[in-house]
Amino acid sequence: MKATNLIWATAMVLSVAMFSSCSKKEPSPDPLTYDKGVVINGIKWATRNVDAPGTFVAKPEDPGMLYQWNRKQGWPATGEVPDWDNTDAEGDVWEKTNDPCPAGWHVPTHEEQINLARTGSEWTDTPVEGRIFGNGGNTIFLPATGGRTLLGGPLYLTSSGYYWSATPDMDMGALYPLGARLYFSSTDVKFSSINRGYGFSVRCVAE
Repeated sequence: MKATNLIWATAMVLSVAMFSSCSKKEPSPDPLTYDKGVVINGIKWATRNVDAPGTFVAKPEDPGMLYQWNRKQGWPATGEVPDWDNTDAEGDVWEKTNDPCPAGWHVPTHEEQINLARTGSEWTDTPVEGRIFGNGGNTIFLPATGGRTLLGGPLYLTSSGYYWSATPDMDMGALYPLGARLYFSSTDVKFSSINRGYGFSVRCVAE
């Protein structure tokens, strides 16, 4: 009888241990730092803009924060900013220490942005204005968040999208430091270099 009770008790302990082990779940990734991304033309793009440094916005249509080239300081996409930095950032590339993307991601290069644009895009105003880039089931939405101007940081052209690349001036012939960017509206998708003091959105690619 004692042996039977011992076997029964041992079985109960093992069952409880197995149940506890099976029912224990790993914590869900933080949605503001984790993004599974979408692969387009061999490059994995985040599905959401950068918000505060090291975080993504909650939804693809959210604007996130605006950044000056090669700086990690995020600025709101609405309202006024009394302490705007009117100086130009230096450097030959967007340095890793100044990269606002979450771990495992980085500000895209000019070439990576061109690669994205080659897949084609479509303007939409649902749920907010912006462009869908990609093809088939592999697409990402970039909201038209506008930007902040060089001096004082006032907002402008909120029906257009401006996204920094990590690449400096495409022509390397300007008299003052520039940064390369992706620009789009309801009718156009273009690339240009502009003064680094402007504030634009950042959409990351995987490292």
